[in-house]
This record gives sequence, C-alpha cells and structure tokens, in this order.
Amino acid sequence: MTEIAANLQRFWQELEPYGCQLIPVSKTKPNELLLEAYEAGNKVFGENKVQELVGKYEALPKDIKWHFIGHLQRNKVKYLAPFVHLIHAVDSLRLLQTIEKEARKHQRVINCLLQVHIAREESKFGLSDAGLFELIESAPWQELPHVQVVGLMGMATFTNDKQQIRQEFRHLADLRQQLARQELPANVKMQELSMGMSNDYQIALDEGSTMIRIGTAIFGARNCML
Repeated sequence: MTEIAANLQRFWQELEPYGCQLIPVSKTKPNELLLEAYEAGNKVFGENKVQELVGKYEALPKDIKWHFIGHLQRNKVKYLAPFVHLIHAVDSLRLLQTIEKEARKHQRVINCLLQVHIAREESKFGLSDAGLFELIESAPWQELPHVQVVGLMGMATFTNDKQQIRQEFRHLADLRQQLARQELPANVKMQELSMGMSNDYQIALDEGSTMIRIGTAIFGARNCML
C-alpha cells in the first residue's frame, strides 16, 4: 500500500463514525499522485484554481467528482459548468446568477454551498450572517432552477487557539440549524456543512461537519511552484 493510499484509509476509517465525507484537496499535485489516490478507491477531489481543475478533469478518469473549493470569479464559471460536482464557496447573488446562466447552457443543475465568513481574518471570503439570511430570503430562486444550494461552507481562523476555532465552527453549525428549521425555497437545502482542514478537522468533526477538506495530511506539503 502506498503512503497516499494508507493516508486515505486512515481518514476513511476515522470519518466513518461521523458520517462525514472526505474531500482530498489535490491542488498543485501532479496527475500521477491523483491517479494513485484514484486507484486506492478515491473518486472525489477538491481544487481551488479553475485552470488547474479543468486540466485535471480533461486528463483524468471521468467518474471523478470534482469539488471547486476556492474563491470563484464569475468570469471563470463557464469553464467549470460542464462537469463540476459541487462549488463550495458561493458568496453572492451575482455569482449564483452566473452559475445559473452557465448551468442552463449545459442543461445541468449545479450543486453549491454558501460560504459564510466565520473567521476573524479579513482576508477570507464569505457572507456575513445577515447577508446569508438576506440572500436566502430575497434571492429570486424561481429564476435559478439550475442551481441547488445544499448547505454551508466556512473556514476558521488560522490560529493555535482551539477554543476560537471551535466557536467559529459551532457558529456555522448553528446557522445551518437555524436555516434548517425555516421554510426554505425549493432549491435550498441545509444538508451539508463543509468545514475543517488538515490542521483543524477534528474540531470540525466534533461540531458536526459533513465534509472535511484535507490536502497536506494526504498528499504531503503543497508544491508552491505551481
């Protein structure tokens, strides 16, 4: 068994009691390593650069489910629309409308998560709490039949303060629960909670994450040259 296969097996076993899905983050990694993971049974990958994701989609097996986890510019949506499985970081109505436009061209429904800004770092993207509720309540959902919102996504502050991370993840989980108790539009569901990465995933699991995004702990240190 290769090191990548062993890492995947460890995570799958660890996540099974939580009912949480592993999203291996393969950004900057060569196709050879992704194929190694694929041959070990992994059919899901997360990428944060559109051009890199499109290249990998074209070169790798077509039964892979590709998750786009980075900040998505509206002018790049058209490149992902034919195949992307889930867009993790939707943070505006304008982006939703662009996804609708491009999904319609391919007669697909594209699954999305709404990103909420839960960290204390201004550099991170996402809707405010008020912006999240406003978007769900005021968006013209009937005009977005090719978009399906399936939950929320958030990134905690990069800090060693575990209590702060826990509070941020708990806050996101509480937002999802609040929304799940409301009457939501037909194309909005609060099924998924994408939170947790290599350095904080255990806290995310404890707070109810349904998807964790793991790169370094599976593939090793990122290649920053790409």
